[in-house]
Amino acid sequence: MQPPLTWGDRRPVEPPPSEWELPSPLHADVNGLVGVGADLEPGTLLAAYRSGLFPMPVGRRRLGWFSPDPRGIIPLDRLRISRSLRQSARRYGVRVDTAFRDVMEACGRPERPQGWITPAFVDAYARLHELGWAHSIEVVDDSGTLVGGLYGVRIGALFAGESMFHDRRDASKVALMALVDLMRATGMSLLDIQWTTPHLVSLGAVDVPRREYLERLASAVR
Repeated sequence: MQPPLTWGDRRPVEPPPSEWELPSPLHADVNGLVGVGADLEPGTLLAAYRSGLFPMPVGRRRLGWFSPDPRGIIPLDRLRISRSLRQSARRYGVRVDTAFRDVMEACGRPERPQGWITPAFVDAYARLHELGWAHSIEVVDDSGTLVGGLYGVRIGALFAGESMFHDRRDASKVALMALVDLMRATGMSLLDIQWTTPHLVSLGAVDVPRREYLERLASAVR
């Protein structure tokens, strides 16, 4: 039987503040784009997540900051776990923060549809991970081989999920199930998934208006 997962006992280290003044998430266009520019320094990333923004590339060289309306979240009490998923979970082991860069690089494989995770993003979030803010959930098989996982940013009671992958059936779902269990066990309240997809909706994801998300966010990061 696997021991309970934990976030570890290391306190996150606050980086130097960002040199950029990020725009309000309420100023987004119809695609959720708030602005272009700034950088991926730890202080900038944390300021963005705390205000309701997240970064993604825009084109080949520009860095965009997004605040979609509606915003996708997964209520922690609404994750749908099928009997087959519970059976799949018994075939895997789950770990936390043992292979952060490996998970990010797997999520960013060029052959994946709509791949956007560039080496610059991997390096930036790896720095955030070293400071204790970014985390990964890893799913491994009986041999210890990484077969699925997810990563994101944890601030207070918020987990901002960024991406997940699987190389074996249900491995990413097992990672999500483990994340929700860990969040509930540690008193967290907000699982942000940015945009919903039919796959995530089938697992319990819902859309909420931007203003409602920002209210939930303010409570979570306080």
